[in-house]
Amino acid sequence: MLKRVHPQNKDERWSQEDKVQNAPGVEGVSRHARRGSRKLGVKLEDVGVDCPEVGGESLKLERGTVWAKIMSKRKSKENCLTHGECISQAQRMLRERFCHQKIPGKPFGVESQHKHLLELLKRTAVHGESNSVLIVGPRGAGKTMLLNCVLNELLEVKHVQENVLQVQLNGLLQTDDRIALKEITRQLHLENVVGDKVFGSFAENLAFLLEALKKGDRSSSRPVVFILDEFDLFAHHKNQTLLYNLFDVSQSAQTPVAVIGLTCRLDVLELLEKRVKSRFSHRQIHLLSSFRFKQYLEIFKMQLSLPEDFTDRRFAEEWNQNIKSLCEDRSVEDVLQKHFCSSKDFRSLHMLLMLALSRVTVSHPAIKPTDLLEASRLCTMDSKANILHGLSVLELCLIIAMKHLSDIYDGEPFNFQMVHNEFQKFIQRKSHSVHNFEKPVVIKAFEHLHQLELIKPMEGPSVRTQKEYQLVKLLLDNSQIMDALQKYPQCPTDVKQWAASAFG
Repeated sequence: MLKRVHPQNKDERWSQEDKVQNAPGVEGVSRHARRGSRKLGVKLEDVGVDCPEVGGESLKLERGTVWAKIMSKRKSKENCLTHGECISQAQRMLRERFCHQKIPGKPFGVESQHKHLLELLKRTAVHGESNSVLIVGPRGAGKTMLLNCVLNELLEVKHVQENVLQVQLNGLLQTDDRIALKEITRQLHLENVVGDKVFGSFAENLAFLLEALKKGDRSSSRPVVFILDEFDLFAHHKNQTLLYNLFDVSQSAQTPVAVIGLTCRLDVLELLEKRVKSRFSHRQIHLLSSFRFKQYLEIFKMQLSLPEDFTDRRFAEEWNQNIKSLCEDRSVEDVLQKHFCSSKDFRSLHMLLMLALSRVTVSHPAIKPTDLLEASRLCTMDSKANILHGLSVLELCLIIAMKHLSDIYDGEPFNFQMVHNEFQKFIQRKSHSVHNFEKPVVIKAFEHLHQLELIKPMEGPSVRTQKEYQLVKLLLDNSQIMDALQKYPQCPTDVKQWAASAFG
């Protein structure tokens, strides 16, 4: 009989003495290890474990070692993602970067602005100094991206993360001061504190909110960062009460406050009232797209690259190598050069990259130059010209009649009756190729063009005029019409010739 040692825990271990003296003990260790490996789907040979033979020198094998090796092998199998999972994770990461203006590093080409804004917010968050600043730049220049990057860097400090409060307002959403104040209360989580209190003025209400955030003297008060997107729209609020009170708080020795405005209007200070302007610090950070095409290529590469800490390092290396070779392709350079010349903003670049990324699948695992060419075609596609492809031949004939009228009268507005007369002239000449429709049918087609916003009425709805005599204007130019005719399926030859003729 074999002796067993029964320890306090549930695991039973063979005594070392019996393992040495009895060969079945050795077989038992090997048998238990194999049974456990089968349950986990791991072979002993895969983890580098040899089966001990009876009376062999490999008797020193212990079950703990075997189990440790088996479990490590199981973990490595779990961490190893399939190719499809890697692609899905890469797409999720890059889409988040494009949609939420997230970038892998610091914003490119705005190092001095980044440093200036970071120092300004540090003085508020760390030293309790109030400040106000405007970030000015065209749409898509990276104003929000710069601010988010600075805030993320600032919130990495534990002390700042625990104390600083953020309030984000948007001029498109908070259309008056009452709505803005409600949003400030909600974001500061002070609904319960305010309760049913009635305040005499906006200033009293705001002062009460800021007072509720205090933990003692000024040095221990919680700093608040107010971010006003579409800052110029807040200047249209009645008496500019919100701006006046925020700037007043930032100038006085009350709660430490930083007021950051984002706007695309260079003349924004001219919109401010004198009392508001006097309380503003007049600090402005201007963002202009001053980088060259070489730097634009670097931004393109940086936006598409995966980070080093990606789950599957091998996949990340292969992906980044493909992006590097993509940047060296001549056709890709031509596409990016075209986008660079038309618009340098990050949004148009992100749209291009998003469309190219959407073509990546398991069977098509990398972005190719053809993907960028197709994405560029979709980005630059003329939406109005696309509408023309779905029109009937009658509606297309009316568009051509309007084109000729615009040429004859040098862009002056016209009415339906003039368009109908022009169409009738064409029908009389080419009656064999186009059907002569009744006038009510032609009116219906004309109204459909109005619904598609291809023509615009010049008179207001209050003016009472018969439909046939209301003045309208064509919202298409000649090149759009001619391009659409070339791509129109089975367009009659006579209609094409009529469009190409000088004056109908």
